[in-house]
Amino acid sequence: MSSVTVRRATVNDAAAFARVMGHPDVYPQLLQLPFNDAEVWRQRLPELLAPGKPDLLLVAELHGEVVGNGGLHLPSQQLRRRHAMNLGIAVLPHAQGQGVGSALMQALCGYADGWAQVLRIELSVFTDNERALALYRKFGFVQEGLHRAYALRGGEYADVYSMARLHPRPPRLPAA
Repeated sequence: MSSVTVRRATVNDAAAFARVMGHPDVYPQLLQLPFNDAEVWRQRLPELLAPGKPDLLLVAELHGEVVGNGGLHLPSQQLRRRHAMNLGIAVLPHAQGQGVGSALMQALCGYADGWAQVLRIELSVFTDNERALALYRKFGFVQEGLHRAYALRGGEYADVYSMARLHPRPPRLPAA
């Protein structure tokens, strides 16, 4: 397995985000659209990375090349949902099967469990994305529901599973 480096994203990663999220084999598995470009990401990243935002946005490098990204994002501003975050990852095809997805998942789940007071991590995944389903199950995610005709993908409506992972060892108060 190759050495994967995971680090916090910066605004200088805009071109890499465009390359990963706009790859023709990647964006159909996400809710991204074709014709993604670096300028869109140059405008989007400063907002996502603003100080004080609870979101976490990471990139994964393999041999010095950004080959993937992942993030945790609040699903809502409602006080009663602040224990939950949405997770998303994307990995370039030539880097899949080399530990990139696992490294991103390890970092995101570790951050959620140890630092961000997250009890529940949620995600949606297309039902035919077997590689992603296996990765999510490896990290303790379970299927909670099926959303029929959830998103238009390549001219056809596609189903997704909703999956979630509860904190495996929720923090407890120390003994008195």
